[in-house]
Amino acid sequence: MPEDSSKVVRRAKLVTVVVVVLLALGAGRTVLSRISNAKTLEAATGENAKLYVKTTTAKVGGAGQTVVLPGTLQGAVQSPISSRANGYLKRWTRDIGASVNKGDVLAEIESPEIDQQLSQAQAARQQMVASLNLARSTVDRWEALRKKDVVAQQELDEKRSGYAQAQANLAAADANVERLRQLEGFKRVVAPFSGIITRRNVDVGDLIESGSGKPLFVLTQSDSLRVYLNVPQAYAHLVKPGQKVMVSQSEMRDRSFEGVVVRTAGAIDQASRTMQVEIALPNRENALLPGAYVQVSLPLQAGQDVVISTNALVFRADGLRVAKVEPGNKVRFVPIKVGRNYGASVEVLEGLKGQEQLVLNPPDALADGDVVSIAPPDKPAEKPAAKKG
Repeated sequence: MPEDSSKVVRRAKLVTVVVVVLLALGAGRTVLSRISNAKTLEAATGENAKLYVKTTTAKVGGAGQTVVLPGTLQGAVQSPISSRANGYLKRWTRDIGASVNKGDVLAEIESPEIDQQLSQAQAARQQMVASLNLARSTVDRWEALRKKDVVAQQELDEKRSGYAQAQANLAAADANVERLRQLEGFKRVVAPFSGIITRRNVDVGDLIESGSGKPLFVLTQSDSLRVYLNVPQAYAHLVKPGQKVMVSQSEMRDRSFEGVVVRTAGAIDQASRTMQVEIALPNRENALLPGAYVQVSLPLQAGQDVVISTNALVFRADGLRVAKVEPGNKVRFVPIKVGRNYGASVEVLEGLKGQEQLVLNPPDALADGDVVSIAPPDKPAEKPAAKKG
């Protein structure tokens, strides 16, 4: 019995030691787990407390911009053809769409009044010739008489004056005849340059009145075109003669035509705040039609001002700002003055010098002096591998 009791006591002690050891191990595990959880929670809390932001860099100049402006095609030379002679249209020889050369007759005008005036002027000239001959012979006769002291000097001077007056009258008659002859020439309406008739406003029998403002034809030189643009004031100083432009028409989406800036107005129109620009456009194939509506892409050179993304702008009560990231990742709000708006970017005239790191889409909770963490840039999406056949 005593031996059995000692064995039981020893077993009880062993069990007690094992239980105590197990309890100690469990307690230690619990303590270590709590410590680990506390550290994890602390790390997660610190991580969540960080403010991650994406940034962009202010650039000097940036990329050049292309401005698209509407325009209307015109012939390099386009002129309304009118008549200086009054009368009735006798016939016309060219209709719309006809190609004509310089000097070709377009129409003839019947003007009996001009014919009669020319005949009258020629008859009046003959009278002036007769009067001049009479005055010359009279002067010769009176000069002979004056040498014999038969007539007074004053009477001779009067005859000489009559002769000079007859010469002047003949010169005036000659000028009148020449004027009417030239006016007769206007009865034939001719093309002043080679081109295409784009409009005919008269028909046979129409009354033609000089200076009425109604042209007989409109003649257009279509192998070379021009476009006038009204460039806004913000871009006017960037447009220079010699710049290349691209002209496109919505009806011809697969084609574009190269033109060149030939001249600018050199001044801003006070009414529209734009500057007029003329563009020359070759059209040897006559693919483009005068009068068509086109879009002109005008590339502009990059300026020397700072350009930033529009997503970096902050509109607050104290004005326009950007969130600048300084050393130590501290944020400081900087006031700026913007210039031209390029859509995705904007020009900064004052407040930045370039190469500054700016916060994109700053949250409303972001305050001056906050410390931020810079988020890594987004990786471009990988293209799926092509399946092999």
